[in-house]
Amino acid sequence: MNRVFQTQAEMPDTGKLQISVESRVDRNPVADAKVAISYTGEPESTFEEMNTDESGQTQQLELKAPPLDYSMEPTESQPYAQYTIQITAEGYQPVTITGIQILPEVTAVQDIRLQPIGAAATWPDDIVIPANTLFGDFPPKIEEAEIKPVRQSGEIVLSRVVVPEYVVVHDGVPTDNTATDYYVRYKDYIKNVASSEIYATWPDATIRANILAIMSFTMNRVYTEWYRNT
Repeated sequence: MNRVFQTQAEMPDTGKLQISVESRVDRNPVADAKVAISYTGEPESTFEEMNTDESGQTQQLELKAPPLDYSMEPTESQPYAQYTIQITAEGYQPVTITGIQILPEVTAVQDIRLQPIGAAATWPDDIVIPANTLFGDFPPKIEEAEIKPVRQSGEIVLSRVVVPEYVVVHDGVPTDNTATDYYVRYKDYIKNVASSEIYATWPDATIRANILAIMSFTMNRVYTEWYRNT
């Protein structure tokens, strides 16, 4: 069973966190937003407070993290520390993000989009970041045939490869028709998948190879319009 760090003494290294806050409506930076940082699992343990500048960004903050070696090879110990941030700003709904992952010797960048008070909600306010897929306990991937049948009618395959601006993300298993579909920018989707499936401490060539594989798989789904729940 994977072991989660319980004490700060078990985290001898440090990583960095920078937070960027903008409006969810017009994407303008939110200046002077208050950011409170605590340890995940201890919401009342706020140990740092800071405000965003005119660009909507905070300064880079050094935070404790586990040893670097834990993210470089398989281990039963959690290779990243987890922190919770609470963001408040005048004229905006407050947001809490739980489970921000901090790895040693790298900088984590957390983008936050605040919902103006009175505006129609378009995204969940509070966010819980799940465990990295390399460490968390997730169900196995759904098996797929290497060669898939092509239907003779009712199927449209693009005539050329097109990099989309948005992709549709189904928030559930393919057969769950009740799950919500979200329109996510392609570059944000690739970034988020990479952040969930690899560690930023890996060598540059390893990170690039994994991101290319993620992009290739995503573009295959877009190009062939292979929607498995239809």
